[in-house]
Amino acid sequence: MTGTMKRGCDHIFFVGFLGAGKSTLARNLGVLFNRRYVDTDRLVERRRGLSVSRIFELEGEQAFRQLETEALGSLACDRSLLVSCGGGIVETPCNIELINQMGYCVYLDGDIDDSLRQIRRRDTRPDFRSDEHAARLLEHRRPLYQQAADFTVDIRGKSFKEVTYLCAEMLLERGLL
Repeated sequence: MTGTMKRGCDHIFFVGFLGAGKSTLARNLGVLFNRRYVDTDRLVERRRGLSVSRIFELEGEQAFRQLETEALGSLACDRSLLVSCGGGIVETPCNIELINQMGYCVYLDGDIDDSLRQIRRRDTRPDFRSDEHAARLLEHRRPLYQQAADFTVDIRGKSFKEVTYLCAEMLLERGLL
């Protein structure tokens, strides 16, 4: 890392697979450090007036990915956000560039079993078709998450509370929180 001011904005983005706990982590850190947190999927839903599942169903993944990029770009006007990113945000190369321009990226790295355990409502996850499909998707996305990441946190076998404290400590040590 080349200092804490290497980027134009100072957002912290959380990426990782479905069920990695990105939204929970952003919310927990936001409460602990009195920082605003946003979720890219919720931003897309508000802009479009439809759930992510409905957008996928009615307009397709490509339309959703475009909306996701627009939502991500809209964050450039803000400061110091904690941003939970949708699991597939790294599928669009320019999103990785946007994330890297606007702040720092933390990859929550887990196994497929961690994700499957956390996904309660599979019907609300448009890119979840089956356990096998999810495993293949994770293996496809893992190098993309790694490419986007400034920092990686191993979440295997850890509670949300443990991950929150690990991330907080890591980010505080680097002057990012």
